[in-house]
Amino acid sequence: MTIDPRQQIVALGASLFARRLTFGRTGNISVRDDGQILLTPTGASLGALDPQHLSVIDLAGEHVAGPAPSKEAFLHAAVYHSRPSAAAVIHLHSTYSVAVSCLADLDPSDVLPPLTAYYVMRVGRLPLLPYHAPGDVGLRALAEDVARDHHAFLLANHGPVVAGADLATAADAVEELEETARLFLLLAGHRTRPLTPQQVEELTTRSRRPLAPSTEGMPR
Repeated sequence: MTIDPRQQIVALGASLFARRLTFGRTGNISVRDDGQILLTPTGASLGALDPQHLSVIDLAGEHVAGPAPSKEAFLHAAVYHSRPSAAAVIHLHSTYSVAVSCLADLDPSDVLPPLTAYYVMRVGRLPLLPYHAPGDVGLRALAEDVARDHHAFLLANHGPVVAGADLATAADAVEELEETARLFLLLAGHRTRPLTPQQVEELTTRSRRPLAPSTEGMPR
């Protein structure tokens, strides 16, 4: 059964809000649908979305229908432009990821170490883009460039942007990113044992293989 993408956005927004992965009127979610992009509107709380009042933009980021889109609509359009396989994009102001984005002396090519296997498989390398004020379209070219090779990136002093082949995949990745940021901060000042380059390469290769048949309902 096909699930209405509008209902998917509303359900995910409510779940993220309830779990404090977003708060107030922050964050935005989009889904590519029939050549257009469904996007949460400007000034909306992800905890109180209405499926009949979502914005619609085209792949150039222009407003097509519905209420005015988030001022960060151009970020979503930039990611879709560079990643034709992406069908969903999530941008959050999740606390631990934002905290990491405010730290000094980060490696802008890869912000977080490979602490866990699931982080490597769901996120991989995480570039950091330099600070731009929210809604500054000067960020668009940078986002397009980094999205060609990365489905996730972090905006300095702002938050994560993650794309996926579908909304569930994007949500898995952004939640894994947030938990890894939390681990990274909890481990600050402690000696850590990240995965080795060989282990990362094995996991990366495995995550690129075709998906196995569904094991839903099977014990793990």
